[in-house]
Amino acid sequence: MCGIIACAGVKCAAKLLYGGLEDLEYRGYDSAGISVLDKGNIVTVKRKGRVCELKPLVQKLCGSAGIGHTRWATHGKPSDANAHPHSSDRFSVVHNGIIENYAQLKGELAAEGAAFFSATDSEVVVRLLEKYYRGDLKEAVLCTVERLKGAFALCILCSEYEGFVAVRYRNPLIVGEGGGASYAASDMPALSGLCKNVAVLQDGTVAFAKGGEISFCDFKGRPLSLTFAPVPASVRTRGLCGFPHYMIKEINEIPAAVKNTVAAFEEQGCRQALARTAKRRGFSQVVLCGCGTAYNSALAATYGAEELLGIPVRAETAGEFRYRQTSAGAGTLFVAVSQSGETADTVEAARAAKKSGAYVAAVTNVPYSALTSVADIVIPVRAGTEVCVAATKSYCGQIAALALLFGALGGASQYKKAMRDACGAVAMCAKAISDCLSEDAARACASSSCVYFIGRGTDYPVALEGSLKLREVSYIPGEGYPAGELKHGTLALIDGSTLTVAVITQRELSEKVASAVEQICSRGGRAGVVCAEGCAPASLKGRVEFFMEVPACRGMLSPAVAVIPLQLLAYRTAVMLGRDPDKPRNLAKSVTVE
Repeated sequence: MCGIIACAGVKCAAKLLYGGLEDLEYRGYDSAGISVLDKGNIVTVKRKGRVCELKPLVQKLCGSAGIGHTRWATHGKPSDANAHPHSSDRFSVVHNGIIENYAQLKGELAAEGAAFFSATDSEVVVRLLEKYYRGDLKEAVLCTVERLKGAFALCILCSEYEGFVAVRYRNPLIVGEGGGASYAASDMPALSGLCKNVAVLQDGTVAFAKGGEISFCDFKGRPLSLTFAPVPASVRTRGLCGFPHYMIKEINEIPAAVKNTVAAFEEQGCRQALARTAKRRGFSQVVLCGCGTAYNSALAATYGAEELLGIPVRAETAGEFRYRQTSAGAGTLFVAVSQSGETADTVEAARAAKKSGAYVAAVTNVPYSALTSVADIVIPVRAGTEVCVAATKSYCGQIAALALLFGALGGASQYKKAMRDACGAVAMCAKAISDCLSEDAARACASSSCVYFIGRGTDYPVALEGSLKLREVSYIPGEGYPAGELKHGTLALIDGSTLTVAVITQRELSEKVASAVEQICSRGGRAGVVCAEGCAPASLKGRVEFFMEVPACRGMLSPAVAVIPLQLLAYRTAVMLGRDPDKPRNLAKSVTVE
């Protein structure tokens, strides 16, 4: 949620901040704003809507230090007043996260005479800074953060300080340096091209940046030292590269994502580390946890993993796991799956599992994230920067990483098989992308009131993911169901205005899913089929509105191949309906609050 950026010691802060906000817009696009420090005065511009609304305003701003924000609304509707930064005569603040005790603080401050001009939780921060400032900026910042409960990343301007202050607590924040200037941002891509070196702030850290110098302390004011490292090469390449949208660009990058994930697993010695740990700890169960797409990839992995390991393997949504009693104790391998590694529910679920004695593995696309700091072992997904809000290549990378994880736990022969399957899936993914003709399927979806996805075995999680992608980017209602549940309620929803997409890649279950399609058609419903080559009965071709085939891929890598037509279907449908597939309404890329 929300993207924040700051700079100090630059020639034109506003221009730089505007470019950074464009790079961070996938984190939220309800409103945007910039504050700059100009000769001791703070000047703020902010607007409801996309970052581009700021462009004519930014050209008038001067100053060598500033902060910027692109918002995903939590408290207070999208509006000019609720947009960040929130400012006073002396301070300006941008915030990512949530202040859980803001109502109490707001009541206290209002009783003391403070005026509020927004409905946000974030505005209490600037009022607290004003309350505690007595000429010592550090003291005011530390007194303020001591009062805050929740999760927050802050960047602060003070009219009496020629720089900015950055604060992190359970929300991502990175600082960078280079060329005599200092920077901070929510995510690494916004700093690419600006910094030579970066450092990831840890929870409970405050950074004071002035010119090219940055000093650090903890929330008690004790000095800290952080290690800077070069900006990773994986975040340096950005841009659409000739594609009309990031979503289709990233779908085309799936083969590379799978290939690079396989290579990283080997390079980082994950197989050896997992084998040693399994031998030492003797796992009695595996729990996989994630949200949204990450949950769907985790669920897909459970099918092959339980058969392979011979112990219970289950997937749970992170938001439910973290708030109930669980048996995930010392004999549990807890696998937390998250593209960003910052998903609040997943990070907290991992913390809860670790506290209970579980061994925590993080499967993530971001090696410097909060989740990696919690985990006992990191299983890398090397999908590269994913800009589109709807995850595509990261899902396929997660499937590959999980297949290798469980292959490693299954022993040498199973690991060789998993490696062979993963390497083979690279070419299959490329073929699925090039062969998939989804225009007819997209027209069928675009003309439907609801679209349902069904499947059996590993095709059920694929159906869930296909349904999620279509809902996210086209706004067409629908759901994913196990095909066997069709007659237990779902069939009542079928009529001539609905479409059902059947996923059929499991040969041993193909006749059963085909039978479900026949039942839909016989009751006046419309249907389409996505199947592995030669898997679905030929008789279905004359009964359905579209019939798309993908290469037959067996084992745990099958979902990475089977999902591609569904991703393309969602993309084509969104474009056909005039939706923005990269920035669907009400959604943001990194869900850092509950």
